[in-house]
Amino acid sequence: MSHEIETHGEQAAAIFARTDPWHRLGTTVTGQAFTAQDAMTIGHLGGWDVRKVPLQAVDLDADGATVLEVPGYATVRTNPFTGAPEPLGVVGGSYRPIQNEEHCEFLNHLADVSGAVFDTAGSLRGGRQVFVTMSLPSSLMVGGVDQVDLYLAALNAHDGTSAFRLLLTPVRVVCANTQAAALRDHVAQFSIRHTSGATAHVAAARDALGLTFAYASEFAAQADELIEQDMTDAAFYELVRATFGVAADDAPVRTRNASQRRWETLSHLFHHADTQAGIRGTAWAGYQAVVEYIDHYAPVRAKTDPGTARAERLLVSDEPTRIKQAAWATLTGTRS
Repeated sequence: MSHEIETHGEQAAAIFARTDPWHRLGTTVTGQAFTAQDAMTIGHLGGWDVRKVPLQAVDLDADGATVLEVPGYATVRTNPFTGAPEPLGVVGGSYRPIQNEEHCEFLNHLADVSGAVFDTAGSLRGGRQVFVTMSLPSSLMVGGVDQVDLYLAALNAHDGTSAFRLLLTPVRVVCANTQAAALRDHVAQFSIRHTSGATAHVAAARDALGLTFAYASEFAAQADELIEQDMTDAAFYELVRATFGVAADDAPVRTRNASQRRWETLSHLFHHADTQAGIRGTAWAGYQAVVEYIDHYAPVRAKTDPGTARAERLLVSDEPTRIKQAAWATLTGTRS
């Protein structure tokens, strides 16, 4: 299955406020600023009416067809381009859809509180997942030399595969790579289950933002410490080994070759990449080499542009975050 942004002919269910959005999904920009209402109309995210429909199965035999009731429900939406009903996933009886309109209205409230502005919004995997990101008005300056911008990303799944998630995403400007640190006593995301109390939980998420922004402050403090630490080649190798592992001598040739290619790319990023200018040779640079590798160089299976596939993986998969957090924990001694 292709995992591109949802399209219909030349139209795309997406809207971006910049020509170079951090996720680099490559969809045509529709304006320089947009609102929650724009996301619903221009971004084709409105009017889906995601709903639950009882499941049925058809048993075919020599005597004909028998319709059977099946436990559970299918989530169905109204396709924004065709107007036709379209199945998205299978869910349980307690599942409550969170509509895209609720998704964006929630972020409208956050904009009032934080001063954030809408940056991107779109539909992935045929409407099964929806993302909206907002840029925060202030940036972090690590060590006084390395700018990191902050974004709020709200991710929703209409197919029952995950909760509604609100994440704080630091983005290093020089190479647009997303950070993911595991910090004690602070949170970088808030999850809401699709149940009857989901709307109330969305309100609770606003209260939890104080912890989320405290996460940003703690992230900046630890990043400042890392940029003050020198990192030797041996220490960088140990970081890579702890984060990714190293292929054993008796591993298959393909595995050993892949491990060697990964090491060569990471070593180049750490020692020679232009994106390390100003921070080269520091523990912060070691972490950035790992993050840049995951965001821009890690192999992906893609039917389209690999950069697009990596960007979408960041939005819908926990694996990139897990790897980045492992690297951060190795460098700082923290554990998620």
